This record gives sequence, C-alpha cells and structure tokens, in this order.
Amino acid sequence: MSEDFPWLLGREGGKVAAIDCGTNSIRLLIGHMESGSFVDDLRTMEIVRLGEGVDRTGYLSEAAITRTANQAKEYAQICREAGVNRLRFVATSASRDAHNRDDFRAAIKDAVGIEPEVVEGNEEAGLSFTGAVSSLHEAENPVMVIDIGGGSTEFVTGSAEAGVLGAISMNMGSVRVTEKFPEIAAPNPDTSRAVAWIDSLIDKAAAAVPFTQVNSLVGVAGTVTTITCHALGLKKWDPEAVHASRFSLDQMVDSCDYMINASVDELARLPYMPAGREDVISGGALIWRQIVCRAASDNPKLRGNWVSEHDILDGIALSII
Repeated sequence: MSEDFPWLLGREGGKVAAIDCGTNSIRLLIGHMESGSFVDDLRTMEIVRLGEGVDRTGYLSEAAITRTANQAKEYAQICREAGVNRLRFVATSASRDAHNRDDFRAAIKDAVGIEPEVVEGNEEAGLSFTGAVSSLHEAENPVMVIDIGGGSTEFVTGSAEAGVLGAISMNMGSVRVTEKFPEIAAPNPDTSRAVAWIDSLIDKAAAAVPFTQVNSLVGVAGTVTTITCHALGLKKWDPEAVHASRFSLDQMVDSCDYMINASVDELARLPYMPAGREDVISGGALIWRQIVCRAASDNPKLRGNWVSEHDILDGIALSII
C-alpha cells in the first residue's frame, strides 16, 4: 500500500499536495517551501460535477462518484511521479450534504489511499481565508473573503496579522442556484426568484459577518476568477493578470450581468471558460453580483473589490507544510 501511496509513510519535508473536491470541480496543487515561501510546482483542475442533482435527491449519483474517483486516481499518479511526501484531500459542500457520503469516502480511499476529509463550512471558510491572504498583500485589512463554490459560499472576515475573525458558510453556490432555479439559464432569463433567495441568505450572512467591519472585499474561486477574465477583457485564462486585480462596483456588475444574460453556447465559446462551467456560471454570477452590491450598499467606504487566484486549495497545502 505504501508503495502505491508514498504519502502514507509520513516523510517530512519535500513536496506536499492538496486536493480540493467541491460540488463542481476537483483541483490539485503540488508545491514546496523555498526561502520561507510556498512555491507552486503544479496547479490543475477538472470539472467532474460531483454534486450534480444532490440538492434535489440528497444523494451523490454513482456516475458522479465514479467520475470523481477516476480523476482522483489520475491525481494520485501525478503525485507519485512528482515525489509528493504528504497529501491532504478535502471535500466540501456536495459530499457534506449527501446521505451516501460514505460511498464517496470509500471510492476516494481506494483511489488515493486516504479518506477525504469532509470539512464543515466554518473550517472550509478558514482554509479559504488562509489561502486567499497568503499572497494578496494589496488589499487593505481587515478584509472579507468571499469563496463562491458550486454548492456553498463562504463569507470570512479577518486580517493577515490576526487571522480569521468571523466566518459563515451559506448553502448557495453556482450549481445549487442553477439547479434550484433553472429559469435563470433559459433564453431571456428570469432571475427574480433566484435573486430573492440569494438576498435572503446574504441577509443572514451579513448579520453574522457584517460588511461594515471590513475595508476590502476579496473574491476567490472559479466563478469569480472567470468573471474577472471578462472584466479584464482577456483572450485566454491568465492567472497572473487575474490575481490581485481590483475593480469598481460598476465594472464587476457589468461583467456579472454579461454572464447572467449570455447564452450557454456563447459562454462556452469564451476562451477562458473551462469546459463544464458554462452552464452554471450564471448562478455564480448572480451570487457575486448580489454580494458586491450589498457590500457597497452597507459600506460605502469599502476600498475596492479585489480578486485572488489563491483560495482553499492553497490553504489546504499550507496546513500540511
């Protein structure tokens, strides 16, 4: 077993790997420490839609578990070839909510040698915050990190010095919203029901972690970074251009509205749109638009909407350094 999964040997030093398995995608980060900083060796992502239909049925489908386990097996092979000594596999919203999450755990253990850690929302929020602020020094503290995933959205306040000061996880994400309100993805989308539902959850989040207590808003993860590519007018995905970019409220709302109103076919043709995100980005864009508008309304002194390419994946890796 240890020959197949060398990270079970518990060797110190060397390369570490983080796997983040969400509702829509599974991602791998391999890296190492160099001169006191974490250095990426590899960062990759695949859309597997683990949470497809889970909001409606309460179960992960057998096909979705198989897709995800097969991709995890490929990641394990990459880790072996890269000489990874330690690996942490974290699963979030979809597997947290599913009645058959034990089936998922067993499939992943068979693929990578360890069971996935199905973390609760507040731990997910903390890992997202750590990853986001690890390399974003431009945003004025304290900050609120917004991590929009496929099944949940984390609201986390804190600063680089003090760490997390408050956090809440809400069960709204790009896949969950799109499946719950299919009319938002239709031609001439009707967003009224979805907006009312999203706003009600933002109300609850703002009561727990007020926008008034921060100086900067930082958006992370695929929904936000994809919208950012549009705001920047990029012709391809460019992480260096996306990271630490800053936008006015109007700029971000304009790009969100484009994602909400464009057809799925048009979105699929965008050169920076990952295959498998085009049919759920409208749900994520609705969430991000409503959040940035609410933040600006509650806190007119907010000093910018920032975007970080670093998120929970980086937080997972840093937790095992």
